[in-house]
Amino acid sequence: MIQELLAIEEKYRQLTEALSDPAIGANPQKIRELAKERAELEPVYRKFEEWKRVRKDRDEARHLVDDPRTEPDLRHMAMAEAEELETREQALAAELRTMLIPKDPNDEKDVILEIRAGAGGDEASLFAQDLFRMYSRFAEKKGWKLEVVDTSLSPIGGLKEAIAEIRGQGAYSLLKYESGVHRVQRVPKTEASGRIHTSTATVAVLPEAEEIDLKIDPKDIKIEAFGSSGPGGQNVNRNYTAIRVTHKPSGLVVSCQDEKSQHRNKEKAMRVLRSRLMDIATRERQAKIAQDRRTQVGTGERSEKIRTYNFPQSRITDHRLNESFHNMEGILDGGIDDILARLILQSQAQALGETPRDASQAKDVGT
Repeated sequence: MIQELLAIEEKYRQLTEALSDPAIGANPQKIRELAKERAELEPVYRKFEEWKRVRKDRDEARHLVDDPRTEPDLRHMAMAEAEELETREQALAAELRTMLIPKDPNDEKDVILEIRAGAGGDEASLFAQDLFRMYSRFAEKKGWKLEVVDTSLSPIGGLKEAIAEIRGQGAYSLLKYESGVHRVQRVPKTEASGRIHTSTATVAVLPEAEEIDLKIDPKDIKIEAFGSSGPGGQNVNRNYTAIRVTHKPSGLVVSCQDEKSQHRNKEKAMRVLRSRLMDIATRERQAKIAQDRRTQVGTGERSEKIRTYNFPQSRITDHRLNESFHNMEGILDGGIDDILARLILQSQAQALGETPRDASQAKDVGT
């Protein structure tokens, strides 16, 4: 790890020198490219410089402690300082190890959120509605913008399906951990005998793909306009503003009727389609190398049950963490920060080949 940090330090210095080169100064595009590259390295460079200063000060304090000529009072002060600096050095080492984990290129992207009722009939649709509200409240607390793309209601008012766009800094970096099967155990409102039912809903979190990420041949898509419909199936818009986009090669179909104009509905539907196609391509690539990846969380397949919401015991269990949380009401109101923080720590630890506790207590940057 030291060699990697030294390479980053050298690269940062080379970029700094290049930016002061008059020949490069005449090329604005080159300046922007070099400045961006240096900005990406700067946090690690600064942290490494701080770690070296602390390590140097710690060694000097230790030298005073070990020097037989040091007076007792000064030796006592140096010993306390050395212990404090060693603790700080270990903390900086742990931060550096985390900063060197390769960054997911999709982390800063916006999100396409898709929630679908699974097994359990009407109760599953009510649970899907609860999940959609949970993510809506979470987005609201984060200051993100959520826009509904399309919804499909069940006969009792639950959600058979909901698709939404979530726009905000780092949206995918947090919500990506929510993809999978969510299970609920509770007494349905429609259950007269009070029996506990088990139902499921699936959550898919896709990084929003832009046109530069994925080009779609216009010949490969079929676009149809139809009248928007509301609850009960009645036509609430005599104009044909809703849009259905079909991708012929894959058979994927995306509908959008949330906006009042065909143009806006088409834009939204195309964004969802691009993101789905990008997700398929990404998962196909991952499948080819899955057996060589030792640090992944599960297999990444959405068929995996990731969390159980047990209402009778007011307990939410995340099966990836093997840990339970008891603030049911707060979590369903969007308070999923603690769960996500632990999942992020687990992911970082696995990327380093450690347990979460090891990752937070790394003692030496060179180990």
